[in-house]
Amino acid sequence: MSSAPPAAAPAPSPDVVLVVDFGAQYAQLIARRVREARVYSEIVPSTMPVAEMLARKPRAIILSGGPSSVYAEGAPRLDRELFEAGIPVFGMCYGFQLMATTLGGTVDNTGAREYGRTPLYVSHSGSTLFEGTPDEQSVWMSHGDACSAAPEGFTVTASTDVVPVAAFENDEKRLYGVQHHPEVMHSTYGQQVLEHFLYRGAGIKPTWTTGNVIEEQIAAIREQVGDKRAICGLSGGVDSAVAAALVQKAIGSQLTCVYVDHGLMRKGETEQVEKDFVAATGVQLKVVDAQERFLKALAGVSDPEEKRKIIGREFIRVFEQAQAEIVAEAQAGEDVAFLVQGTLYPDVVESGGGTGTANIKSHHNVGGLPEDLEFELVEPLRKLFKDEVRMVGQELGLPEEIVQRQPFPGPGLGIRIVGEVTRERLDLLREADAIAREELTAAGLDREIWQCPVVLLADVRSVGVQGDGRTYGHPVVLRPVSSEDAMTADWTRMPYDVLARISTRITNEVADVNRVVLDVTSKPPGTIEWE
Repeated sequence: MSSAPPAAAPAPSPDVVLVVDFGAQYAQLIARRVREARVYSEIVPSTMPVAEMLARKPRAIILSGGPSSVYAEGAPRLDRELFEAGIPVFGMCYGFQLMATTLGGTVDNTGAREYGRTPLYVSHSGSTLFEGTPDEQSVWMSHGDACSAAPEGFTVTASTDVVPVAAFENDEKRLYGVQHHPEVMHSTYGQQVLEHFLYRGAGIKPTWTTGNVIEEQIAAIREQVGDKRAICGLSGGVDSAVAAALVQKAIGSQLTCVYVDHGLMRKGETEQVEKDFVAATGVQLKVVDAQERFLKALAGVSDPEEKRKIIGREFIRVFEQAQAEIVAEAQAGEDVAFLVQGTLYPDVVESGGGTGTANIKSHHNVGGLPEDLEFELVEPLRKLFKDEVRMVGQELGLPEEIVQRQPFPGPGLGIRIVGEVTRERLDLLREADAIAREELTAAGLDREIWQCPVVLLADVRSVGVQGDGRTYGHPVVLRPVSSEDAMTADWTRMPYDVLARISTRITNEVADVNRVVLDVTSKPPGTIEWE
């Protein structure tokens, strides 16, 4: 049996700030901003009993915004016990109004709404939250109800033209609230206000780092896996690479990485995984050629959700086959019982795993797993955002080419072909994608652009003229986007000359493509991927 690395004592739990989610579109962003302040945070649903929240011994609690009115029937509530437990609490938007009404303040449904950028007038610039910020600052508002009277014992610290009580503080009880959204970048001093709550109001020291993540996960992985073995599916992307490197650091030779060559990868990526990743980590790598299997399973399928589920199902089936082969090659008594995945927090949220969140689309490693899964999952990145994953990768010593690689979906090019997936269409898209990536790199735009999917509209043809003759070819779509965490995104304003070079090269060098178009849709309303 392969020997495991020496067992480490469980890492101490970090000081945690709980973000109570009232169905806000920004709840995940709040957690992210807290972590940017080097304080660990987790999201919990508003339906969690207060006693359970307090049992976790949080250093502070943040109440998110939400779509409800505090006066609406069935609107989320909180027990007064939360505000009397001696734990610092910071309410934002709906959380602010809920704190006000619960503690005896007044919130009115006046119909005077505020949305978007709004001037905020700070009346106590030396307050715990606003010290060092201007007396007038721009904030992001999104509310209908308004607070007209603060609870007893609270000091009103800010107002707007519409709202007389736009912020209040009670230093004695360490309770704070603002009507705006400090977590969004449109609130000019929002991060500073949030950090003032964390550092001054709650007295938390900014000590949480990616090094903490590695220590905690190594301890958790060793405890979960024990002396058994695990396999990890490498997709070629940063998520699975970092997850594998983290598990490799925890259990060493107990891990075997499986790279499924499903034929849905971009040009040159299979070779990169086989060479660069193995060289950087020293992992055991098993390559499975499953191209024909995936093409057969996807034949005749155009529906994007069905494609995602098929790809997810086939991945698991290939892993099961790889497991049998690994077990057959293993020493007596070894049990391959775990599957490592690079699931990230945005994957979980978009698949309906976040509180109050609809299922936007299934992710192959979240919503697309078969019910008869034979592995226990190991998901060391499940609570991390993409930028945090990159930092963990850098800390682990992975090559820059892997850590800074643009995000690439697990289902690969299968969901970048709108229509049926065939070998010919994959080859065509691979060439167009390679050209786009080459030109972006040459222009030095790799860091500026979060991701640039190239999409083939396989079921669409358009008339063109090439070589003095009429053509009837496919269009491809360029989807350059800028984002921090993939929860929201905006299309990247690329230089026209770069766009022109990409378009010219694709239409000249890729057969059957005679038109290149640019997707200028933000997220929301559109998703980053087309399918």
